[in-house]
Amino acid sequence: MAVVTQHAARSRRGTELLLLLLSVGVATLSYGLVGLGVDGTWSPGVLAYGGSLAVLAGVVHGVLRWRAPYADPVLLPVAVALNGLGLAMIHRLDLAEGTAQGSRQLLWSTIGVVAATAVVIALRDHRVLRRYTFVAMAASLVLLLLPLLPFLGRTINGARIWIGIGPLSFQPGEIAKITLAVFFAGYLVTARDTLSLAGRRLLGLQLPRGRDLGPILVAWAGSVGVLVLQRDLGTSLLFFGLFVAVLYLATERVSWIAIGLALFAAGAYVAYHLFGHVQQRVSGWLEPFDPEVYDRTAGGSYQLVQGLFGLAAGGLTGTGLGRGRPDIVPFANSDFILASMGEELGLAGLFALLALYLVVVERGLRTAIGVRDGFGKLLAGGLAFTVALQCFVVAGGVLRVIPLTGLTMPFLAAGGSSLLTNWIIIGLLLRISDAARRPAPTAAPPGSGGPATSETQVVRTV
Repeated sequence: MAVVTQHAARSRRGTELLLLLLSVGVATLSYGLVGLGVDGTWSPGVLAYGGSLAVLAGVVHGVLRWRAPYADPVLLPVAVALNGLGLAMIHRLDLAEGTAQGSRQLLWSTIGVVAATAVVIALRDHRVLRRYTFVAMAASLVLLLLPLLPFLGRTINGARIWIGIGPLSFQPGEIAKITLAVFFAGYLVTARDTLSLAGRRLLGLQLPRGRDLGPILVAWAGSVGVLVLQRDLGTSLLFFGLFVAVLYLATERVSWIAIGLALFAAGAYVAYHLFGHVQQRVSGWLEPFDPEVYDRTAGGSYQLVQGLFGLAAGGLTGTGLGRGRPDIVPFANSDFILASMGEELGLAGLFALLALYLVVVERGLRTAIGVRDGFGKLLAGGLAFTVALQCFVVAGGVLRVIPLTGLTMPFLAAGGSSLLTNWIIIGLLLRISDAARRPAPTAAPPGSGGPATSETQVVRTV
């Protein structure tokens, strides 16, 4: 006899609340321990800091219960933990350097959380974004060109990627990561059938047709343009890598990755021979302990070497929060905050941080797998890959696996534009994950007379 068993879908909001309490507790404890390490007393304002973080997390949690009850229960707690640990380390560096970056970072954290909350509330269905595919393309072009305007753009540390109005500065290329992800997802979900057509075989790879190489060549030319005009190696690599990743997700052809790597290698070779700042990055990577390279004023390896010494001093378990000397590394609270964390938390703490980023990427990719529409799959996968690639590039540069690029670690590093962008990414992933985890509507059992429902999952057993 057939028996129909109904299982109520679980939103897991209670699990999210418990994880949020843990995240806020770890961040607050870290903030307080900074004071103990520096002068033997708990950091002043630790309760206010913990309360502020708890309020921000609680607001988003409440909005998710209201607007997106089936959203992923892990993404928000991990983002809060990373943001909180970054605030604690920036506070530690403020005490050492006599600066006040921590209060500014907390303000940007509030703005970022508000933006993520607004995304969840206003964007009821992520598929609406597909209507604005070419609007997103135009917005991306505007955002990338803004720093080139003579009255608005600013050159900081050799890269022209900032805009400034009075004392305020912003990096519009960070927001362009999101608009480009929307454009790539919207365009490739339409063009993937054409781009999936097979051409010739070469070395075991099924290459695409020659006429279909246009999009990847345009993306490559655009990334080279960013490198030439803005002198920004990291953003150039990030944008091109994002396109290749979404292209692979759309077509599932390894040949596109091979073509992307070949174009990247060709662009890197040409850039090395044409641009002095690229040569300086490469020489600082290959010969960091050479006295001439180490003492060079512009593009030298002093920052990289000091970061490596700090990581070595941290060892396995670290010097302890507030007991190291990360402040002697230039830009310790932004470009090299990973080295600062590694010195005071050790290799074990660094692995834990990287594991948190791995969780964010894994949950993003799981969302891409679970969502039922092609646009959502490409958008969630592209956003998750953006976080993964940025973490790899930053960690690889600090650990001397690859040359330094100038990107910052998501959520950890000081910088309002980066923090705002990454919180918006979390908001988008939460919205898409709600659609992915929400049970599909099921037909009512014959003869029941009841309507279809999306609140239960029907399992038939015999």
